Amino acid sequence: MDHKQNRVIPVIAAIAIQLCLGTAYLWSIFQNGIANSVFSGDNAAAGLTFSLLLATLTLGSTAGGKLQDKYGPRNIVILGGIILATGFFSASFVKPSAPWLLWVTYGIMGGVGMGFTYSTTIAVAQKWFPDKRGFISGLIVAALGFGGVVFTPIIEGFMKKFGGPGVGEFNTFRVLSFIFIIVCTACGLFIKNPPKDFLPKGYTPPKPTAANANHDYRPGQVLKMPQFYLLTFTMALACMGGLMMIGFAKPIAIAKNMAETATVGVLVISLFNSFGRLFWGGVSDKLGRKNTILVLLTGTAVLSLLVNMATSYLIYVLIGFIGFFYGGLLSTFPAFTADLFGSKYMATNYGMVLTGFGLGAVISSYVAGYFKNIAAADINLMFPAFVIASIAAAIGIPLILTVKKPTKI
Repeated sequence: MDHKQNRVIPVIAAIAIQLCLGTAYLWSIFQNGIANSVFSGDNAAAGLTFSLLLATLTLGSTAGGKLQDKYGPRNIVILGGIILATGFFSASFVKPSAPWLLWVTYGIMGGVGMGFTYSTTIAVAQKWFPDKRGFISGLIVAALGFGGVVFTPIIEGFMKKFGGPGVGEFNTFRVLSFIFIIVCTACGLFIKNPPKDFLPKGYTPPKPTAANANHDYRPGQVLKMPQFYLLTFTMALACMGGLMMIGFAKPIAIAKNMAETATVGVLVISLFNSFGRLFWGGVSDKLGRKNTILVLLTGTAVLSLLVNMATSYLIYVLIGFIGFFYGGLLSTFPAFTADLFGSKYMATNYGMVLTGFGLGAVISSYVAGYFKNIAAADINLMFPAFVIASIAAAIGIPLILTVKKPTKI
């Protein structure tokens, strides 16, 4: 078996796992039903479930990255699948008398399990494809985005079968838990790192220079670098607009008198999120990570200001473009992290950078939920949330401009 065959197998396994993780981006399907049936109509409290999952995903990514260095990526991916499945299965028993249990099960346990598998699979794929780091990062995380496309009709079908919004979510969580445990265990068996000093056939690494030397920085070293904090804070600011739309795409479409086709909004943002991850990951290999992130930040800042103007089917066009730029951010940041700090400790280092994503998730979910409660009678009153997201993306532009490759320490 040649190098090409060897390195394709773990990538295929990683793609299958990431497809399952894409269910995280379908929270807007559950949002209205969960808000009404569990949280007495409080959109902010229900949305916190989604933001907690994304926030603890970052903690799980960091912890999983450290553990896979010691126990191997295969074991950590399988363990992550077990934790994720247990969280969703437990969430299926949550009652309105103890709504906070949904935050613990779906949110925290689901996020930790996802984190164990998320950054570990990205890091393994990057190690097999050092010659196409941006593209392969985009491909892996594109699978996560495309998982939303695959699972939207599946989840909608199960919810309808199990009683509809407010009732069907819980049995659907149970079904998803069985899917997670099967896929993560079966595919996790094929997740492994390449041999030490592995190089793809025909690939010669660029010769390092004093100014642009390749070096694998340990997490402790990375925490002492200003580049880490600039990158992490920029990620928090950059993702807010996309996270707001992902969490509330269906409720926004319903509020704009598109109830009959509101699920289209979920499909559109999942599809464009996935395509954006693949497209911009490849673009960043040619345009450069920093330049690509600058384009994405600018696009996000502009698009977030157009939410109020979109009516009828134009809302789906806008949802698609916001997802397209958001997806690009999620494929470019891991590649930029590896460029700056090396690939050896990528799973842990990127897990730390993802704390910015978690921070952005919590803030954006609260802000969007708060203004959605205010906008109960008029969705236009939710617009300030997207103004905040636009300002956040604009602030990220000068921050990312200051990021330079670290000098070897």
